[in-house]
Amino acid sequence: MGLREKLQKATPKDVRQAIRSGEFTSDTAGLGGGYLQGNLAIMPAEYATDFLRFCQRNPKPCPLVGVSETGDPFLPTLGDDIDIRTDVPQYKIFKNGELIEQVTDIRDHWRDDLVTFVLGCSFSFEDALMAEGIEVRHITQCKTVPMFRTNIQTVKAGPFHGEVVVSMRSMSVSDAIRAIEITSRFQQAHGAPIHFGDPAAIGIKDVNKPDFGDPTEIKDGEVPVFWACGVTPQVAITNAKPSLCITHAPGHMLISDIRGADQGRITI
Repeated sequence: MGLREKLQKATPKDVRQAIRSGEFTSDTAGLGGGYLQGNLAIMPAEYATDFLRFCQRNPKPCPLVGVSETGDPFLPTLGDDIDIRTDVPQYKIFKNGELIEQVTDIRDHWRDDLVTFVLGCSFSFEDALMAEGIEVRHITQCKTVPMFRTNIQTVKAGPFHGEVVVSMRSMSVSDAIRAIEITSRFQQAHGAPIHFGDPAAIGIKDVNKPDFGDPTEIKDGEVPVFWACGVTPQVAITNAKPSLCITHAPGHMLISDIRGADQGRITI
């Protein structure tokens, strides 16, 4: 049994330990079954109020589930031992809106003026889809979920603005209807899809060429289904050009100790 297969049965804490040690640095699709996964945005406090407004104005792509104290790398509302400097498999580091580095540990980049935002991720509802017999093909094919820029614009807040990014899963029409019903319960993980069917209707020219992640097969009789995606803030960040911002690499999430459908424990 490989490491990924072992971690698919592991607790969130055990998965984080494997990430923290550097043993696991891949995407987190299919891990932490039933627990909330989160997208990441870390930035200096001077930008935090505007980014908070951006999330509040765009709750579908940016469902805010956790915010740290300034300079504090720990997130006790999401897990007792979470250290945001080490517990994400891969991080992207932006300076003035430009990607300068991708790393597996940000302890050398940590500063006492940084604020961490964690945004819910659609990986959190995939366990519920699979429990209903709905195939999640990027997990079946061991790929990163395909993600696309759209022609849908976010609501601007301060310097943060840009198009909505979506993640795509293809399925039969009957499964798509059931998936809409299931994911509508996961408001902290983007909720129901924002579109299904013709990709061109939301500005996607080629569904086989994602902007992020990997292409996945769309079988005959299936429709592509699109959920708002937590990579959306990365587009807004490149437009806002903060002096420093650290995000997750697409598909490489923080796995929390919060049950995916347990909204009662989520604290902002």
